[in-house]
Amino acid sequence: MLVGLARTSTTDQKAGLEHQIEMLKKLGCEKLFVEETSSVGQRPVLEQATDWVREGDALCVTTLSRLARSVPHLWQIIQRLEEKKVSLRIIDMGVDTATSNGRLLLNLIGSIVQWEREILLERQKIGIKKAQKDGKFRGRVPVARRQTDEIIRLKNEGMAPADIAKALKVGRSSVYRVLADNPIRIKG
Repeated sequence: MLVGLARTSTTDQKAGLEHQIEMLKKLGCEKLFVEETSSVGQRPVLEQATDWVREGDALCVTTLSRLARSVPHLWQIIQRLEEKKVSLRIIDMGVDTATSNGRLLLNLIGSIVQWEREILLERQKIGIKKAQKDGKFRGRVPVARRQTDEIIRLKNEGMAPADIAKALKVGRSSVYRVLADNPIRIKG
């Protein structure tokens, strides 16, 4: 059985979602799972689809970007499908993991996507280092560090570090770090 999965990131992308559904129906998908959610958040409909498919089924998507948010996420999905003896079809790429050529192509594509991501991160690091050198980028100031005076005031009033962390919505270890870095300002 062909099972379709369509996804859009936002509810205002209706035309794109309708196009995906139309393509999946033309392909012959008998069951459709449709979700309107970002790929980075929880994907309950993806979970339902991968739970629902059975041995011999094919999970179909119109494009790789509608399925996975990253290469590791893609491999998790593929592994789960393989355990159930379910193939994956990516329409716009002509990939069908039921065939040896489809599995090879998907591995090549996955490797290229991962390589591109690594190159992008390397360039980003170079750009950040240059910006730091030029004094244009310092990174974000940790939340607890911005509240150093308040942490010390609460500690001097007798509040326990765990309670300070809860009150200021910062990590307990961050409170201890601020206190350790400022021993002179702490009374008693």
